[in-house]
Amino acid sequence: MFKQRVVFVHGAGSFGSAAWPRQHGMALQYDALFLRRHGFDAEAEPLETDFAEDAQIVLRSLADDGRGAAGGHVVAHSQGAIAAMMAAVERPDLVFSLTLVEPACLSLTAELPATAAHRALMEPLFEVRHQLGDDDYERDFVRRAFAAEAPGPSTPEARRAARRLRLQAPPWQAPLQIVPGVPTLVLTGGWEPLYEEIAGYLRETGALHRTAAGGHRPQDSPEGDRFIRSFVAEVGRRRQPRAS
Repeated sequence: MFKQRVVFVHGAGSFGSAAWPRQHGMALQYDALFLRRHGFDAEAEPLETDFAEDAQIVLRSLADDGRGAAGGHVVAHSQGAIAAMMAAVERPDLVFSLTLVEPACLSLTAELPATAAHRALMEPLFEVRHQLGDDDYERDFVRRAFAAEAPGPSTPEARRAARRLRLQAPPWQAPLQIVPGVPTLVLTGGWEPLYEEIAGYLRETGALHRTAAGGHRPQDSPEGDRFIRSFVAEVGRRRQPRAS
């Protein structure tokens, strides 16, 4: 039986299937791919952000690779939403739907107050990230972004994660545009004005906006997971005659 493809794009933390623990079961109904963005690898050294390469990774995952059809649904979290939107702008014909979870699409809302305040808070840290050690950067980043204290990396995996975080480019530098005609769900956690502002902007362009518990990871909550599954299923049903 033909299965529509669903591509999952992670944010700045965990990657691959580890970034989507509640969505693993969607592989029973869909051809599910859990991507790794540029520079994210369990063993290789982390690399600097490459927005264009991230978008190409998404597009390659939507190609007809022998399954009999091209295209699919894209579900993306935080910085991963940048790659998802760039891919959809370049090839809207391949993107059946977009689900953007706490999307870090700050370049779309640069002039709005919450985004401007966030950039004023974070930009001084991004400007000196190449002069800081990984531990110091992670500690300051977590303190500024989440008003929390980072425990400090104690394992090789945690040290790579800290370096990877330091190498992430400021999201407001991403060359984003609105995606015309692609059904879009924005899912936020209702905890941070920045993401609610971005969601409001996208809602005004036609996106559906839903809020679920879970802070920066509402996809991990039962309600957030249900929103994702029901949206993908609804769009998928509308496309089913074309896919069969």
